[in-house]
Amino acid sequence: MLHLIIGNTGAGKTTYAQQLKAEKKAFLFSIDKWNKTLFLSDKKEEDGVEWVLERIDRAEEMMMDTIQQLVTMGIDSILDVGLSKKEHRDKWRNFAQAHNFETSIHFLNMDQQTRRKRVTQRNQEKGASYEFEVSDEDFNFMESWFETPTEQELINATIIT
Repeated sequence: MLHLIIGNTGAGKTTYAQQLKAEKKAFLFSIDKWNKTLFLSDKKEEDGVEWVLERIDRAEEMMMDTIQQLVTMGIDSILDVGLSKKEHRDKWRNFAQAHNFETSIHFLNMDQQTRRKRVTQRNQEKGASYEFEVSDEDFNFMESWFETPTEQELINATIIT
């Protein structure tokens, strides 16, 4: 089973994914951890969103290879990779379909005020789900970047509000 976690910045995706990991005894792929570990120390001020997206694509290629191995061992995988755009969600649904993997959609639908408060708190506390600072500018960018899942995408989904 491939669990796809959808939600905007501060929705609680990583916290939810950690809980799901314990419940399902699954393997968790968290893009924030991958980005922090593999790429962010190399990022220059002038590097924009395309720089980040290219590295996410490379990381996800490795994730796909690993997921294929895990499925053959009967281990669920959880994707905490944002899935902010429909095109990105389609990429993962198509991957699952091409390999006959069952999927489960989890949409964390939190209001902007709650999410902003969570991000501010996470930035200050630097707790378990903290990987890097999310600035007001980054948060605001994600507000315009995120595409809410369609009704069709959410058929049989678990929706958390």
